[in-house]
Amino acid sequence: MSARLADIAAAAGVSKATVSRVINGTRGVASDTRASVFAALDALGYERPSRLRPRATNLVGLITPELDNPIFPAMAQVVGQALTRLGCTPVLATQSPGGSTEDELTELLVERGVSGMIFMSGLHADTTADTGRYDRLREQGVPFVLVNGYSPAVSAPFVSCDDRAAMALAVTHLTALGHVRIGLALGPARYVPVQRKAEGFQKAVQERLGLPPPESQRLVRHSLFTLEGGQAAAAALLDRGCTALVCASDMMALGAIRCARQRGLAVPEDVSVVGFDDSPLVAFTDPPLTTIRQPVRAMGQVAVEALMEELCGTSAPHTEFVIMPELVVRGSTSAAPKDRPAPKGRPASGKRTAPQE
Repeated sequence: MSARLADIAAAAGVSKATVSRVINGTRGVASDTRASVFAALDALGYERPSRLRPRATNLVGLITPELDNPIFPAMAQVVGQALTRLGCTPVLATQSPGGSTEDELTELLVERGVSGMIFMSGLHADTTADTGRYDRLREQGVPFVLVNGYSPAVSAPFVSCDDRAAMALAVTHLTALGHVRIGLALGPARYVPVQRKAEGFQKAVQERLGLPPPESQRLVRHSLFTLEGGQAAAAALLDRGCTALVCASDMMALGAIRCARQRGLAVPEDVSVVGFDDSPLVAFTDPPLTTIRQPVRAMGQVAVEALMEELCGTSAPHTEFVIMPELVVRGSTSAAPKDRPAPKGRPASGKRTAPQE
């Protein structure tokens, strides 16, 4: 190794220490000096470490969670189409339970020479995850954009749906229909979008129904982002007397509908259900699902544009681009059932309140 360093140093006209710093990716080396070392490596026939190899300027990696949730392939399609229109080649890498992790997929794509990456609902959304992995990726010279899940510890462009506004839309819709017992079914509490949905929901029911914070917190149930998770969360919320359920994904909403039917309740006559995402085909379920439409097309386009700015050297703002969702009313919500006992308790500001447990 010392002999090789000496050869490279002599060819590049620099010291062995400088060659070592370049090969190890140490900061503080002038770009001209770094280029001289690279040229010497190539001229002498030495293979560059994978992190130092020239990147394919038209190759962009996209890492998604499992594709069981229809919203992820929908987002991947939007991003892929936007990249293709710009002359880039998207490379899709998907996580799966028991399969490759986000870190393993990132390493694989970097070794393949991608010029940039887009992470969709990745570890950046997990408040318990180590964000140092993204710092290391930036040190390798690979720009990236993060979708859904903001972390102030990561310097990068973020693109998110406005989860708080989404919950306000759902609660406003349901209270307008006369519901005063509204529950929220969510995924694990460690995720940023989940925390924001919980905050938006509790604020909305406090404002619309006059509920105190302890009572609004009892209307929130955490589970898994699956059909079974929605079913389990719905069971707990129905036990608390809810006549309307807001779910953090369309898959959870379908689980909530299953739970209601297993109890002999009709949707929407006995229980109204609101989903989140507006996944493909939920307009054709029985009943068609009222949902909050995540602005997938706008989010994907903004993510691609931000990455292109990074790749072109005009760094996009390292902040969060927040995009408004839309309420799509279909057949799974209707007026609150009239045959339920009226809630007890004194209304706040002239508004009805949910019953105490």
